Amino acid sequence: MNYRNRIAPLALLSAVVGLGAMLGAWKYGALQQAEAASATQPEPMETVTAVTAEQREQRPTTTAVGTVLALRSVSLRNELAGAVRRMNLTPGAIVEAGTPLVMLDVSVEEAELAAHRAEAQLAETVYLRLTRLRKTGATSQDEVDRAKAEWDVARAEIRRAEAIIERKTIRAPFRARVGLADVHPGQYLSEGTLLTTLQGVGDGVHVDFTVAQQVAEQLREGDTLEILSGISAQPTEARVVALDARIDPETRNAAVRARVDGAERMPAPGASVQVRVPVGPARLAVTVPVSALRRGPEGDQVFVIERDAEGNSRAHLRRVQAGTVLGDSVVVEGGLEAGEAVAATGSFKLYDGALVAVAGAQLASN
Repeated sequence: MNYRNRIAPLALLSAVVGLGAMLGAWKYGALQQAEAASATQPEPMETVTAVTAEQREQRPTTTAVGTVLALRSVSLRNELAGAVRRMNLTPGAIVEAGTPLVMLDVSVEEAELAAHRAEAQLAETVYLRLTRLRKTGATSQDEVDRAKAEWDVARAEIRRAEAIIERKTIRAPFRARVGLADVHPGQYLSEGTLLTTLQGVGDGVHVDFTVAQQVAEQLREGDTLEILSGISAQPTEARVVALDARIDPETRNAAVRARVDGAERMPAPGASVQVRVPVGPARLAVTVPVSALRRGPEGDQVFVIERDAEGNSRAHLRRVQAGTVLGDSVVVEGGLEAGEAVAATGSFKLYDGALVAVAGAQLASN
């Protein structure tokens, strides 16, 4: 009885061990078949666009916030009080120099002008008559002089009335864009009422900004700057036209004014823009497209594309030191040489040593 009890567990154990051995052999065979099948499959290949790192002249820069200003800008006000007879203030419209914008009622002034002209005509007639009588001795020189003075006064009153009438017609002093206005026919305007603002158009704009004292000391009139705004993806060139004669004693900053030719490339006056100000001398730097730069936990990286011993193109991860962004390119301060090919588009799917199909650059062999 004891013998049989010992045999049953041993038989069960042997069966379990045998079954495990059979399963292991089957699994091993399946793995061997999978390895053999994978050995016959081609290596995965990623498609990317490659570009060659270029060497270009680059000047270190600093960035400042600037304000766009029209070359000419005025707040339009009336010099004389009066009721509005007609107006031509369409917000956003462009008006030429001399265009009548607000015409005040001048009916009283026109009547006075007619009276002064009549007085001047009478004074002229009297003066000419006395001048003829003076030749015959029928009148004195004092009478002639008095008549001449009265004629001069009458003509001066005419010019005064004409000047008042002209001042009651407010005209555009230059070609400009009209701002918002709240003026209506029949409205009475007190002297000095703000009518609208006019921003000059066509010639260009100014950009005012401030920089640190050390930066201002290196700037000169005529220096070239770059303006960044939402109007254009590319920087707009500007040149320095004026530097403030003093340094702000509180901030130690200096005000600078630059000019941009062509206002259509800039936002409206009053808008803020970024100003890229050069600092120090120009130098040669290696640049690559911004899309080629990868930001990782270990720092900035690019994938350099090279040919291996078999002539295949492979991507190799390279640590680099990125610098200033210049439009669509970024300066590489270290870790990359000019002439090396890097993955530009499609680099997000690469890994070190990946087989790639590239376009757009000549690749060097190892």
